[in-house]
Amino acid sequence: MIKVNIVAVGKVKEKYFSEAIEEYSKRLSRFCDFSIIEVAEENYSKVDDAIIQKIKEKEQERIISHLKGYVFATAIEGKKYSSVNFSKKIDKVCASGQGVITFVIGGSYGLSDVVKARADELISFSDMTFPHTFFRAMLTEQVYRAFCILNNVSYHK
Repeated sequence: MIKVNIVAVGKVKEKYFSEAIEEYSKRLSRFCDFSIIEVAEENYSKVDDAIIQKIKEKEQERIISHLKGYVFATAIEGKKYSSVNFSKKIDKVCASGQGVITFVIGGSYGLSDVVKARADELISFSDMTFPHTFFRAMLTEQVYRAFCILNNVSYHK
């Protein structure tokens, strides 16, 4: 069974997001060994460009050791997939013999260039910006949808 990890910066504080993530995580357990790895988020009261770079570097140090297998880093400049094409991509990665797929979600200021360079692929859900805790729920749902499509489960319409 393939292992699927989401490495995410920060904790989900909103109960409604946590409940959605838990539900899709539970559903995913029939298709893969799914886990979410949270790393600490940096918080500064005042930020400028230099501080943002420092934040990304500190978060990068926490992220990098968790990057295993085929790595999808989420970034606004990444490739956009339809749900069906995303499922095909996951199928292709699974068929390649990769035992692990890792998705990375950055913090409030995104991911460092080092994390993006380490990724096998950058993906994006939209040109819009989403709160990273909300995006975690969206990504978990889309991974579940992809596995439903691959396994002919009638979730995807």
